[in-house]
This record gives sequence, C-alpha cells and structure tokens, in this order.
Amino acid sequence: MTIAKSFSLQRDEARFGWKLILPAIIVIGGLIIYPILYNIYLSFLDVKMAGDNIFIGMANYANVLTDSTFWQSVLTTFIYVFATTLGTTILGVGVALVMNKEFPLRGLVRALVLLPYIAPVISVVFSWQFFFDPVQGIFMHLVVETLHIFKERFNLIGSPGSAIWIAIIFNIWKNFPFTYLMILSKLQAINTTYYEAADIDGASPSQKFWYITMPEIFFVLGAIVILRVIWNFNKFEEVYLLTDNVKVLSVYTYFKAFTGAMEQGQGASLALIQFLLLVGFILFYVKRVLKW
Repeated sequence: MTIAKSFSLQRDEARFGWKLILPAIIVIGGLIIYPILYNIYLSFLDVKMAGDNIFIGMANYANVLTDSTFWQSVLTTFIYVFATTLGTTILGVGVALVMNKEFPLRGLVRALVLLPYIAPVISVVFSWQFFFDPVQGIFMHLVVETLHIFKERFNLIGSPGSAIWIAIIFNIWKNFPFTYLMILSKLQAINTTYYEAADIDGASPSQKFWYITMPEIFFVLGAIVILRVIWNFNKFEEVYLLTDNVKVLSVYTYFKAFTGAMEQGQGASLALIQFLLLVGFILFYVKRVLKW
C-alpha cells in the first residue's frame, strides 16, 4: 500500500510539473520551434507571392551554393565576425582592467563607458553616417582640409571595400561595454591576496595578468566570445542601417528574400545554411576551446 501511494504521489508531482512548464513549452514552440520548422519547409519550395507554392526539392540550396555572391557574403561575414569579436574582447578586457583600478571619479567614468551600449541604435547610426558623410562630414573635413592626409573627399561608407571596416569599428565601439562589464564583475571577485603574494615574489604586471588574472577570467571570457560570435553572426540592424554595401549573410538573406524578385525559398535556404554554420562553430568552440 505504501509503494502504491509513493507511485501515485510521484505521478501527481510529474503531472503538476508538466502543468507548470506547459506555458513555457507553448511559447518556445510557437516562437522558436515552429518558425525553424516552417523555414525548413519553405527552403524546399518555390514560394509564390500569388498562387500555389511549388516543391522543387534541393534546387534552392543548389542555386545558393553556386552563387558567387553567396560565397562573397560568407567571406564578408567571417571577416566581420572575427574582427568584431576580437576587437570587442580586447577592448573590453583592456577597459575593464583600467576601470578596476582606483582613481578619482571612477564611478562616473564606469557609467559613461556604458553609454555606447545603451544608446539607441538608430540614433548612433545616424550620428556615424553624418560623421563620415563625404560632403558635410567631420571626418572628411579633418583628414582632407585640416590634416591634408588625402587630396580629395571620398565616401567611406559608400564603398564596399571601406564600408566593412566602418561597420566593424562601429560594432566594436557599440558593443565593447558588454565585455567590459562582464570582465569587470569577475575582476572584482578575484581574491586580492593573489596579487599581494605576487608582489612579494617580484612578479611583473604582465606575469600577474597571465598567471593570475587570465586563469580567473578564462571561462567568463570564453562565454563572452561565444555570445559575441552568435550575436555578430546574426547581426542585421547595425550593418543594414549603417550601410547597404556590407553584405553579411543576414543582410544578404534579407535582400534575397524581401527585395527585388523576393526569392523567399532561397532566403529560407540561406537562413538554414547560416543556422547550420553557426551551430557547427558553437559545437567546435565548446568542445575544443572551452573543453566542456
């Protein structure tokens, strides 16, 4: 009788647990799983704006993979993700190390460092566009008329070769405060006796960084890098608003699916390829770098 009551209690607890998580399952299924499955379904169709969709199998994937613009977009995406992740990580760690020191008005400076991250994207994008404007921009006036570095004005954002570097610099400036904040919180949790012992032993600042600070912040840094890769790989609004000359995969997918011929089947296949590339990188990074 006791065993039967125990099984009944476990069954009731299991039912109650499912009732508690059911709303979350419904939300996740409706907002995440269903769109992914529907996107996979669309990737096998020739999507028509009017009329019935036509099943074409792997034709969308074949068209995408044989398109030279796609491979150029992949290269642009990898350059963008690598440079922005590296830049935000190095700058964020450097600023965190400085902000961890004692100096006058440190609290105010710490708050000001966060301004680029919390500022609305649309407002700072327009500010950067004005700054680099070839006619009225401050940057061109500075390097042409004031410093005479260049003989004539040119459009940095309007040229694909230079626009990607402007987009990279913008991303680093906009997003490094996130890395700074996470690293600073970890730095403040490190036991100061480690550094005191290192000072007694005559360790240099670089030795203290590599043998004390770096091991302490390694896993936080590793988590930040993987988050930044995910976010930068899927980055759309910053790049698209700043310039339409940087065709990272997210921007290229948008143009493919929602402009011109509106090839939404190919757009869906592009989104799935982008998803698989990102999943592949995450699995490699977690297994080989973080060794989890």
